[in-house]
Amino acid sequence: MNGSPTHGRRPALAHTAVLALLLLSVAAFAATPPLGAPAPTPAAVPATTADAGARIAALRGEIARHNELYFRRSAPEITDSTFDSLRRELAALEADFPALAAAAPPEAAPPGDDRNGDFPTARHRAPMLGIEKVYTEAELRHWHRLLLARLGRRDAALVVEPKIDGLAISVTFEHGRLVRAVTRGSGTEGDEITANVRTIPTLPTTLRSAGAHSPPPALIELRGELYISPAEFARLNLEREAAGEPPFAHPRNLAAGTAKLHDPAEVAARHLALVFYGWGAWEPTATQPASQQKFLEQANAWGLPTIPVTRLARSADELWAAVGEVARQRDQLPFPADGAVAKLDSVPLRRSLGETEQAPRWTVAYKFPPDRASTRLRAISIQIGRTGVLTPVAELVPVPLAGASIARATLHNRDTIARLDLRVGDTVTLERAGGVVPHITGVDLARRPAESAPYVFPDKCPACSTAVAQGPGEALVRCPNPICPAQVRQRLDHYTGRHGVRIQDLGPATITMLVDRGLVRDIPDLYRLRRGDLLALPGFGPTSADALLDAIERSRHARLWRAINGLGLPRVGTATAKKLGRHFTRLEQLANATYGELIPVVGTATARALVAHLAEPGNRATLTALAAIRSQP
Repeated sequence: MNGSPTHGRRPALAHTAVLALLLLSVAAFAATPPLGAPAPTPAAVPATTADAGARIAALRGEIARHNELYFRRSAPEITDSTFDSLRRELAALEADFPALAAAAPPEAAPPGDDRNGDFPTARHRAPMLGIEKVYTEAELRHWHRLLLARLGRRDAALVVEPKIDGLAISVTFEHGRLVRAVTRGSGTEGDEITANVRTIPTLPTTLRSAGAHSPPPALIELRGELYISPAEFARLNLEREAAGEPPFAHPRNLAAGTAKLHDPAEVAARHLALVFYGWGAWEPTATQPASQQKFLEQANAWGLPTIPVTRLARSADELWAAVGEVARQRDQLPFPADGAVAKLDSVPLRRSLGETEQAPRWTVAYKFPPDRASTRLRAISIQIGRTGVLTPVAELVPVPLAGASIARATLHNRDTIARLDLRVGDTVTLERAGGVVPHITGVDLARRPAESAPYVFPDKCPACSTAVAQGPGEALVRCPNPICPAQVRQRLDHYTGRHGVRIQDLGPATITMLVDRGLVRDIPDLYRLRRGDLLALPGFGPTSADALLDAIERSRHARLWRAINGLGLPRVGTATAKKLGRHFTRLEQLANATYGELIPVVGTATARALVAHLAEPGNRATLTALAAIRSQP
């Protein structure tokens, strides 16, 4: 959300000619479809009111579900453009059938509400409203004409900024000191995540002052966006892939999920970033900046991270050209950008326009169209992670998309395949917004092979034939067999990798041989290997066998946090593993730790997850056996 409204009354117009221009302009656009929701073609309109009612009900349910996945769980199943198209279709139908719109039941949660119930909430002094969106040049020009008509002016200075694709945040400073950070939430109140935001190194806890004549205001709510940079997103996904885990799908989802972690150390390890672009409450109001440009200058003087690229525009042509410049430079920006935001530069003019219940009238976001390509689905393969999750992957005929050749795309879970009705042989649409992980967004049914059949998700693990399981309310399907060869391989790879105890002589090929021959069925089995076991493997001689055994022996004395991190415990990343390694001097202490002992170290959510994990006999046996091995002289 770029920008927050300020409040004020609209002044009387001074000249009759200007008033006439305003009335004529408004009349000219009175019949224009709602902004961002052009009227559908006759073929798209349901034939009867009953048909429209059924479609509206279905859309409301689908939108509510994806709203929950996107804003509260940070685990969307569809792309932003697909979600936006659902909302636009609903808006168009409700415009055509106002009686059905009026009969809509109240929403369980406001659109965009990111509160998840795991954090204390705090109210915003000034509401954090949404922002209206447009998707085409024609819609952007329409917005510009309507803006000038409302202002009664022939032109007005606009600032055009990149639209950051992150999590909206409000950070309050009192007398120059950071006191609170709150997510947008419902727009009225959000989740307080101050401890997590304080981990951001570029965010000062005290604003720089230009001296006694220019101190920071008594109170200011700074509005901005939390994000994960493209470089950090790529780094974290490389780590995920190395650990046999599915990659994060989108930097926005990762940023939102990171902001809601309960361990600030883990937040710091993911290098969350922040940029400011506006403000809410500002006290005293007399010290507010007169323009957006003045605000950015002041924020920079305070030492705050702000938008690095802005453009000025007065005419519609200049506005469209500025949006194009932002689009061309988006790959060079330090944050993921999914559009450009135009806002009135003048704060007094903003006050004259005010806002609706949903959004300010003085700003709009143009959403960049995602990169798309069409290709054929050759197969659907199943990956099995170290926790047993079965992740379907689309195997594609390679196609160029956003500067890369795409041959595979994650399908996330069984529900994604069912929702898209994906079938092997289908011609599919790929979307890669902002150069992130590609998604399949649709199927060309006109090109579907006649012999195609619905994909049947395996009911048994492809690696060990154990019946798969799915928890209540979960989208993920798991293999519950802890000694499943695929899981064991992934766990060993994670434990021995660079984020674990680092056994450099033990590569994936050797791990596969050890598991397939039954020599290693769990992590402690590594330390029970004998020279003869290795000599029986292809490619091993006395020298290489001795070298690997020596490397395994050295790993027995690896730092405790490395062993903890390598075990892949639930909700335990590198930062949390280091905290546990500092608190517990031996692995057996962690194995026997109670919920009450863990809470001061890792917080309630992680403590609960660890206790539940160790309650499983197999998990406890692994940890106890490894503890005994590490304690040997």
